[in-house]
Amino acid sequence: MTTDEFRRNSDNFCYRHPDRQSFVLCQRCLRTICPECQTQAAVGVICPECLRDQQRAQTPAQAKAQRRWQRSTVRPVAVRDGRPVMTYGIIAVTVVLFVTQLIPNSPTLQLFAFNSLFVLPGGPAPFEPWRLLTVLVTHSGFWHVGLNMLALFMIGGSLEPLLGRWRFLALYLISGLGGSVAVALLAPATTVVGASGAIFGMFGALLVIGRHVGANITGIAIVIGINLAISFVPLLIGLFGGAVSGPQISWQAHVGGLAVGALIGLIFARTRSARRRGLQVGLLATTTVGLLALLLLPPVIYG
Repeated sequence: MTTDEFRRNSDNFCYRHPDRQSFVLCQRCLRTICPECQTQAAVGVICPECLRDQQRAQTPAQAKAQRRWQRSTVRPVAVRDGRPVMTYGIIAVTVVLFVTQLIPNSPTLQLFAFNSLFVLPGGPAPFEPWRLLTVLVTHSGFWHVGLNMLALFMIGGSLEPLLGRWRFLALYLISGLGGSVAVALLAPATTVVGASGAIFGMFGALLVIGRHVGANITGIAIVIGINLAISFVPLLIGLFGGAVSGPQISWQAHVGGLAVGALIGLIFARTRSARRRGLQVGLLATTTVGLLALLLLPPVIYG
């Protein structure tokens, strides 16, 4: 789809704010709505007009039940005002756990870092599959965690309101899983830390979604290219006999996260309508199971 075709298609923009792009639909009328126009209801997110129609059609008993339901649940302030609270939450958890690493004799790094040996049942190390994801909250130093969280803050602030909180979280976690699986396949028995796989997953999703809706993706493509080039610098130095000092960059996690993030971005772009929600969930589950199945290959390949 070209940029002109995208702009002419009103379904890609909030029907109340035509200048605001969104992937979220009202669950009653199926019109596109931006974060400001979203209201959480029992059936999901609905637009202001459907909310008014629903309230006018309520019987007194239904209105009383609705008030009770609203008091017993957390009001989705973040969804309505568009704040990327999932992004903030991930940053907060990551920073807190990094602070625990600074405590003398802290076991955080030893418990959460990833190595393919920990996902081999009956292998030389204990079977600890949670490390596939806990690696995302461990980092090697201030620069490492700072740059990753800065990238998460910048990209998540735009991507989370576009996708919605739970789609964004799924993208982050499955992309991180993809990075860990790539490390297991391409660098077995190597210990890695960091959220780089998930960060590159957001890059990949943003690239694919932008291309799908006809946006100008030149800038994000350049950023991805520069980051990938930096990722391969230590590898090139090693190939030419040079010595690499300091913490090394896991290009495997970057490539794996980027590929999986691009796939998830494609899934989101092609299943954005409410009637395809089941298909979307099924494809995400299939992707996750497929990644886990790839962990069966390292013992076969490397013996």
